Amino acid sequence: MRDGSIPHIVENYDVVVVGAGHAGCEAALAAARLGLETIIFTVSIESIAMMPCNPNIGGTSKGHLVREVDALGGEMGKNIDKTFIQSKMLNKSKGPAVHSLRAQADKAEYTKEMRKTLQNTDHLTIRQAEVAELLTNKDIKSGFNNRIAAVRTVSGGLYLCKAVVLCTGTYLRARCLTGEMITHTGPNGLSAANHLTDSLVAHGIEVRRFKTGTPARIDRRSIDFSKMEEQRGDERVVPFSFTTNPDDVQIDQVSCYLTYTNERTHDIIRRNLDRSPIYAGIIEGTGPRYCPSIEDKVVKFPDKTRHQLFIEPEGLGTNEMYVSGMSSSMPEDVQHEMYRTVAGLENAKIVRNAYAIEYDCIDANQLYPSLEFKKIPGLFAGGQFNGSSGYEEAAAQGLIAGINASMEILGRKPLILDRSQAYIGVLIDDLVTKKNREPYRMMTSRAEYRLLLRQDNADLRLSRIGYEIGLVSKERYDWVCEKERLIDEEIGRVKHVNLGATEKVQSLLSANGSVPLETGTTLAELIRRPELDYEKLAEVDPDRPDLPEEVREQVNILIKYEGYIDRQEKQVGKFKRLEKKRLPVPYDYSGVSGLRIEARQKLNEFQPLNIGQASRISGVTPADVSVLLVYLEQLKKLNPNLFSALNAEWDGDCDE
Repeated sequence: MRDGSIPHIVENYDVVVVGAGHAGCEAALAAARLGLETIIFTVSIESIAMMPCNPNIGGTSKGHLVREVDALGGEMGKNIDKTFIQSKMLNKSKGPAVHSLRAQADKAEYTKEMRKTLQNTDHLTIRQAEVAELLTNKDIKSGFNNRIAAVRTVSGGLYLCKAVVLCTGTYLRARCLTGEMITHTGPNGLSAANHLTDSLVAHGIEVRRFKTGTPARIDRRSIDFSKMEEQRGDERVVPFSFTTNPDDVQIDQVSCYLTYTNERTHDIIRRNLDRSPIYAGIIEGTGPRYCPSIEDKVVKFPDKTRHQLFIEPEGLGTNEMYVSGMSSSMPEDVQHEMYRTVAGLENAKIVRNAYAIEYDCIDANQLYPSLEFKKIPGLFAGGQFNGSSGYEEAAAQGLIAGINASMEILGRKPLILDRSQAYIGVLIDDLVTKKNREPYRMMTSRAEYRLLLRQDNADLRLSRIGYEIGLVSKERYDWVCEKERLIDEEIGRVKHVNLGATEKVQSLLSANGSVPLETGTTLAELIRRPELDYEKLAEVDPDRPDLPEEVREQVNILIKYEGYIDRQEKQVGKFKRLEKKRLPVPYDYSGVSGLRIEARQKLNEFQPLNIGQASRISGVTPADVSVLLVYLEQLKKLNPNLFSALNAEWDGDCDE
């Protein structure tokens, strides 16, 4: 890095985004679309929105995140709708709460399209350079506080700003490991970012080491697909973005394939465990529990005689096939041997070796729920840098970090989604309040209100917020309000449509394996039967209005699961009462009598925004929460001004 006495460029921006992966792209687009002059730094222009691991978007719970990002005005859903090559709705045999969309992307096209979007966004500048240093007002002698003021690149360029969003992904002091071969690079051999960690540490930010991995890529021409099970996409594709016309995504899809490891594969792995960096003690970082390497699977599940593998194309313009489920850090010769034991891969030619990658990241407990650092005002963070895994988790955090960096500059209240509003709220709340000792992955089981947080209703839940922020157009928001009206009207109508035990009704019931009627009933009561639904009953409902598919879907779900939904909404009511009891931030809990020592320490560390969040911190007991509630009421009487600046909730209704 250049000495301050050597001439260097100086530029001014509102927002600096460091990193152009899935988090960085969403952060930069949000800030620029809100009218703030934004610059995004990347170690390589070619790595914008790159998919170094599996080239797919969505999946169980991750599809929910993509839909929510879209509903708030983000880009990921639109981009995958333009570039997917196969799409499937997962868990269709189960209830709507766990339905999740997953799409295989054309890896190169996904990157190309996102890069095109960034390049054509007003107020957004793309710069290929490595950011090496964070500078606060203290550092540049323009003030005496610790607020972020600028970043400096390796070349010495100084970029003055009002906010910084760190989205460094897996690049910080990265190193890739394939057996004994270690290269100090980022994913896919790209340059690592080797300087910024020192600056983070110098500013008092605690850094830790995580690791992830990726499998080999195999040449399609060397695979015998006849020995595998073909996996086709859905006949009727459902788009990710609520703005995409479903008719536009009905394309000819490519196939994926299912195969399995076997005892021969496992024997080779066991014989060579001493050469695996994971088991040889070479890897320092903690890997993801829910996406283990094949070595971990073999060691931790010794009774399993096989593990499933999905062979997936990386795009239409390449012969590379991704071996999902077989990530590894084994040496090259071991990889060559073990991959060839798999049915269909006997003559496999490896195009790219599997590898593990280690990188620096942070414990997100250092962040407020707004994703702003507690120690450095104006500094935000998103993505794998926060200790999470996955493109979708990254995009969700990047969007929120970009929004909140912008809100702070614009003098507006931050967007903080709670656990009853969105999977994004669950994700961020878990990151900032829990001790995550491994890369965090979103799962439907983490969302206690998942029946309300379905992927199909993300627009109804969040479009209003996106509109109020300024990322959702009025036209789009007006349609959501109209959709809501149509749903309510149709539910009201269906509940009052009475059907008798006519021959036509009885015939329909019999055809669908449903018990015949003995007396009249409502259409809504028939919809609630497991074997029936809104669509199947159309022929006995002659007055049914012509409604869009997305409206009909909501009518069916809301009627069929009405009892369960009502029960969960009551649970949310109790949850909201605790969330509305705001706590002052920052605040010193050392003097709060009645709190246990551990609770005081944890509350001082996490600085919760409300009683609900405080109750979810490990080490804070129900008894501590009771003490806090009493203390809070006393504090409000003694010092009401302390609470005047607390964050208000986003509110408002659809325009009528």
